[in-house]
Amino acid sequence: MALKLRKGDKVIVIAGKDKGKTGTIQKVDRVNLRVVIEGVNVHKKHQKPKQNNPEGAILEIYAPIDASNVALIDPKTKKATRIKMGVVKDKKVRIAVKSGSVLD
Repeated sequence: MALKLRKGDKVIVIAGKDKGKTGTIQKVDRVNLRVVIEGVNVHKKHQKPKQNNPEGAILEIYAPIDASNVALIDPKTKKATRIKMGVVKDKKVRIAVKSGSVLD
């Protein structure tokens, strides 16, 4: 299956505990079909004290979420949309299904 999402895309979560949240894709894992979205699926990681950080810390990390649980936000309508591939001026581009606007 081809993953049509890219780093930097604005997406909305359509399923799961963070349903309705929006964010920007920070990382895409094309092998496992998962994406990391800023501000979504936040977990706390406890870090033990080390020599360079003697007090330790509790870090907030963004865990990956399945790509099927997110939808791209259409730049025209600002709502969730699917993506189709098309050719414009001999160049392959992504097109929003709802509005028909070119994304690339």
